[in-house]
Amino acid sequence: MSGDTSLAGAAGGDPQEPLGQEASGVVPQGQPEPASEPGLGVDRSAAAGAAEAAAPGAAGSAENAAAGRQQELEAELASLRKDHQTLREQSMRIAADFDNFRKRQSRDQDDIRIKIACSTLTEILPVVDNFDRARQQLNPESEEAQVLHRSYQGIYKQLVDAFKQLGVSPMRVEGEVFDPSLHEAVSRQPSQDHPEDVVIEELQRGYHLNGRVLRHALVTVSMGPGPAGGGSAGGGSAGDGEAGREEQAG
Repeated sequence: MSGDTSLAGAAGGDPQEPLGQEASGVVPQGQPEPASEPGLGVDRSAAAGAAEAAAPGAAGSAENAAAGRQQELEAELASLRKDHQTLREQSMRIAADFDNFRKRQSRDQDDIRIKIACSTLTEILPVVDNFDRARQQLNPESEEAQVLHRSYQGIYKQLVDAFKQLGVSPMRVEGEVFDPSLHEAVSRQPSQDHPEDVVIEELQRGYHLNGRVLRHALVTVSMGPGPAGGGSAGGGSAGDGEAGREEQAG
């Protein structure tokens, strides 16, 4: 009896309701959909509003960060450009200083070479002077003397040619206006043929070395024509004038 009752009780349930529908969460057709929980919709709306409100702030922060980074990069670029300009100016100054140093060294070396050449040639010039004096004074008459004279002239010519190759050239001073940068006056003499301050005699020949004075020429300079006895009278007048100036100074 108990077994039938259990079966009857099981058969007495609703035959239209399938088993397991409540557990699966499937709403039967024709029944209204259950309402959602009241708190869940409010939380979702609040979260969406907070996200929308936070979005402009986040975008502004990103823009501010980007602007700040750009300013830092621009400042760094300006600093690098300034350093580059400074280094460029320094390199240009160093290059100019080196070029000036190179030119100065070249000039100094040229000056040293010229000084050495001048010193050496100045020591040899007296030998040339002696050859020149002997050439002017000798007057060979015999055949043997003429042969000796020709040999001597050949040696003198070799010496002069060697001087020319080194850039040495003699001065021609007679009849030229006295120039203290080229001539050294040994004496002054009156002359009826030459005006004042004109070289009338060469006592020792002067020489150039590549356009520079190697040795000044020793010369006699004209005082110019004057009245007879004017030289002594003029000298006396000059002496009296100097004496008068000394007395006035005293």
